[in-house]
Amino acid sequence: MHLDTVDLNLLRLFDAVYAARSVSRAAERLGLTQPAASQGLSRLRALIHDPLFMRAPGGVRPTPKAERLAPAVASALATLALALGEGAVFDAATSQRCFRLHMSDIGEGRFLPELMVALREQAPGVRLETLPLPRGEIADALDAGRIDFAFGFLPMVQGMRHVELLRDRYVVLLRAGHPFLRRLPTGAKLRQALRGLEYVAVRSHGDTLRLLQRLQAEDRVRLTTEHFTVLPDIVRATDLAVVMPRNIAEGFAAGGDYAIVEPPLTGRAFPVSLHWSRRFEAEPGNVWLRGVVTEVFGR
Repeated sequence: MHLDTVDLNLLRLFDAVYAARSVSRAAERLGLTQPAASQGLSRLRALIHDPLFMRAPGGVRPTPKAERLAPAVASALATLALALGEGAVFDAATSQRCFRLHMSDIGEGRFLPELMVALREQAPGVRLETLPLPRGEIADALDAGRIDFAFGFLPMVQGMRHVELLRDRYVVLLRAGHPFLRRLPTGAKLRQALRGLEYVAVRSHGDTLRLLQRLQAEDRVRLTTEHFTVLPDIVRATDLAVVMPRNIAEGFAAGGDYAIVEPPLTGRAFPVSLHWSRRFEAEPGNVWLRGVVTEVFGR
């Protein structure tokens, strides 16, 4: 195929379907009807001689050909958009833009409530879409424009710009009234006592698993889950403990159903930052949302 046979709008459609993993959601994002999006996708399939996307539970999944095309298409569209929009002003009050963010489930709980309040006041038409990625893919996705920002403790994301939003540390969360709390030891005795607890581990947050290893309590894991969101109910109903960031644990403990124990480990503080690509640093929308995030969380 030749480049002069491809309509730029077909590439925008491809990029939207790849990001949303759904033709209907991509159509909504682009302001198209679903039949129009399906017809456009059929035209692109015929030009490229590949199905590009196959039906999957909840939407579609890309073919190997689509996986190879996606980074180049996203990068080309982002470069073109940046060039055409150079010098433009981002009007938050009228914008209908959708920003894509990498966040873990625990990051969503920490950042989205306050961020959505700020957007409701300043930019009622702006939308956010979280797109959690494997950590090894985040830098490339930022550089290609597949995501606009990444939130979190992400030391593996190299070559990107970042600003620290807060510092956090891991603590142990227990239910209020847990027998462990009756005679809480200190120092080395506390560390030894923590090894005797039974734990819930979160598979998607490797740092918590490493802290359990430092406590020499990895063999005390009785339940492994994928996400933090299920933990409050489990901890409240059992004698299981969980290692989690203090910022989130304090929100649970504020209701009185939980207690926080500080493990006696040094070097536990870690930065939680906002990351973005140098390529888009001057793009007006990127500048605006960075300003909102740092104003809300960088205090």
